[in-house]
Amino acid sequence: MISLDYSGRTVVVTGASRGIGLGIAKGFAEADARLHLIADDADVETAAQELGATWACADISVKAQVRRALASLPRIDVLVNNAGLELMTPVGDDSDAGTDAFRRIVEINVVGTAQVTSAALAKMQAGAVILNTASIWGRVAEPRFGAYVASKHAIIGLTKTWARELGPRGIRVNAVCPGWVRTLASLRSLGRMAQEAGVAEETLLDEIVAGQALPGLMAPVDMAATYLFLASDLAANITGQSLGVDRGEVPW
Repeated sequence: MISLDYSGRTVVVTGASRGIGLGIAKGFAEADARLHLIADDADVETAAQELGATWACADISVKAQVRRALASLPRIDVLVNNAGLELMTPVGDDSDAGTDAFRRIVEINVVGTAQVTSAALAKMQAGAVILNTASIWGRVAEPRFGAYVASKHAIIGLTKTWARELGPRGIRVNAVCPGWVRTLASLRSLGRMAQEAGVAEETLLDEIVAGQALPGLMAPVDMAATYLFLASDLAANITGQSLGVDRGEVPW
């Protein structure tokens, strides 16, 4: 039976204390999933209490913390690799801070995602689903965000590779590529981009929205339906794909 009812299914969402991750978690909570939230800040406990979920505080770039964060789960039906870090890393910045930021982005967005997936696989059976949060910047590029752009290109590459690798086990793997969503991280990036361009944030945001086929800026909860669809039987024949959810900003 095809359904978006997730009762009895265990869904793990990383980076779930705020932003897109919290929006995704709310969507699965409304579909009656058994939720387990992971994030690296204390807000994850508050989010879990709000949604009736279990939770763990973990830095996904640290393997021991990842293992502890998943240890209590006997089974994982849906893994949403959403945790990520977005910072400006211009190529001309050869400072120690710049190098550290570049390394940290890759450690969380790429290595951390791989570590969570590797640890979760032992708890996944045929029919399980892995969903990776990439970005439209995983298909295009944005000046001064080299590490983040590279990490999201990597996520799309990992999605394709894991789909091939895990297909024989009956596990599907797809990526979601959000466009501009009203989150703290995206608005922080918007502010820095506006500062670099010497324009007001509102002006830059108007330009971004004008480049979309559909007007308006998405909210985190707007992303949830795509994840619910891709994790469902409705998407049983979809794997290895990267789905853009960007209101028509990037031609796919």
